[in-house]
Amino acid sequence: MSGPVATGGADATLALLGARQGLVCVVGAGGKKSVMYWLAALHPGRVGLTASVHTPPYPAGSADRIVYGDETEVRTAVTAAGNVRVVAFAGPGDKPRRHAGFDGAFIRATVAAAGFDLCLVKADGARARWIKAPGPGEPRIVADADTVIVVAAARAIGQCLSDRIAHRPERIAALTGCVVGAVLTPAHLGLLLAHPHGGLADVGRARVVPLINMVDDAALAAPARDAARAALAATTRFDRIVLACARRREIVEIVER
Repeated sequence: MSGPVATGGADATLALLGARQGLVCVVGAGGKKSVMYWLAALHPGRVGLTASVHTPPYPAGSADRIVYGDETEVRTAVTAAGNVRVVAFAGPGDKPRRHAGFDGAFIRATVAAAGFDLCLVKADGARARWIKAPGPGEPRIVADADTVIVVAAARAIGQCLSDRIAHRPERIAALTGCVVGAVLTPAHLGLLLAHPHGGLADVGRARVVPLINMVDDAALAAPARDAARAALAATTRFDRIVLACARRREIVEIVER
């Protein structure tokens, strides 16, 4: 079942993506940060933005307050920001223009101390590619996360599988059967999203919501829809896939079992 959806506003969009409350980890490739900033802007309550992996600086306008520092500095500042709606925080950087993430125990304790209604965690890195397959130790999903949003970009469909569009193309080839250098089909993307060592890696018992991003026009919607159907056919771990354009902050379509 699929079709364009009138989401009914912010609350319906948050519900579709499992982001009304709790701790939501965002993994994959092709717009994780854009999805996080979109959901933070939509949510009516207090929201934390953070990372369990390295992350670039938060852009202006992504949060009402941005805090960088070690665990003690961050915990103090975030807890004191009781009247601030969206608070972004990350650790000190050990690489140019990259800040460190925090471990799951610290994130959970900080969320509880700050009283956030929702915390969005960037739990994966993809080197600005459109799709990825996790390597050893990836993703870094916080234990007992409520929701995992698995992101992939529709723009990858129809492109040759290479490191131009993919992080770890050889690993994607092993999981999907798409040979490196061959054209990535909707079926390949569907298999990647549904694979226990791909989109479903280390999700635990969390609700899983795949999101195919960068569905910018009708030409991209059709193959994205086919990829969603292929993913649903390959697993029973999730029952719907959201097609979206995070750049425009809109849901394009929902594909359901």
